[in-house]
Amino acid sequence: MSASARIDAWVWAVRLTKTRTMAAAACKAGHVKLNGAAVKPSQQVVVGDRVRVWVDHREYDVEVTQIITRRVGAAIARTCYIDHSPPPPPKEILLSIPTRDRGAGRPTKRERREIDRLRGRDSR
Repeated sequence: MSASARIDAWVWAVRLTKTRTMAAAACKAGHVKLNGAAVKPSQQVVVGDRVRVWVDHREYDVEVTQIITRRVGAAIARTCYIDHSPPPPPKEILLSIPTRDRGAGRPTKRERREIDRLRGRDSR
C-alpha cells in the first residue's frame, strides 16, 4: 500500500466508476472534486481527503480511509472509504424525466416550442 495514489485510479479502484477511462474523463469534465476543488486525473489523494464524484446522475461524497490502486471486490472497496453521500432520488422522479428516443436527433422547431411552453418560457 502506498501513501498516495492518483485520484482517477482510486475512484476506479473503489468502484465509483466502471472504468479508469471514465474516471479520468469525469476528472477532466470537473465532475470529481477533492476537498471542494476540481482536480485533474493525476492529482494525488491521501487518507483523510474528501472526494465528491458526479456519475450517472448521482453524487457520491466519500472520505478516503485507505489508499488502493488495484480494483478489488465490492465488499473490500467499501472498506476503503466512508460514504457521506445523500440518498439516491426516488425511482418515480427518475422515471418521470422525459427522454428522447435514441437516434431521434435534435428537436424540431415545433418540438422546441412545445418544450418551451411546458417549461413555462415565453414562446412567440
